[in-house]
Amino acid sequence: MSNRVHRSLLISLAGFFLACAPAMRSRGGEAVLVERLYFGRNAADSLVVTDSAWASFVAEVVTPRFPAGLTSWPAMGQWRGADGRIRREPSFVLELVNPTDAPDTEAAIAVIIAEYKRRFRQEAVLRVVTAAHAMPE
Repeated sequence: MSNRVHRSLLISLAGFFLACAPAMRSRGGEAVLVERLYFGRNAADSLVVTDSAWASFVAEVVTPRFPAGLTSWPAMGQWRGADGRIRREPSFVLELVNPTDAPDTEAAIAVIIAEYKRRFRQEAVLRVVTAAHAMPE
C-alpha cells in the first residue's frame, strides 16, 4: 500500500472515530481504562505454567485486587529476543476494565506483574493500557 493511500485511510478512520465519540458520550458511556496484560507460560528452560497454576494465581493474586470482574484467555504469542531470534510462546491474556479514577489500580497491577514474574520466573509481563468508554446495556 502506498504511503498516500495509507495516510488517506488513517485520516478517514480518525474522522470516523472522532465522529462516533460524541455519540458514545451522549449514550452515557463511562470513561474507563482497559488494562491488557500478557503473561508468558514458559517458566525457566523447561517448565510451563499450567492451567491449574494460572487458575490459582488468578484466584490468589488477581481476584482479591479486582473483585468486580476480569476476563482471561489462553493465547499464542511471538516476540523477538535480544539475540534477534523469533520466539513463540503460549501465554495467558488478562483484561481488566476500570473507571479512569479508580483508586489503587496502578499499585494493584504492579503487584500482579511482580508476583507473576517472581512466582513463575518470568523476565517480563507485557502491559497495554487503552482509554475507552464502557456502556453497559
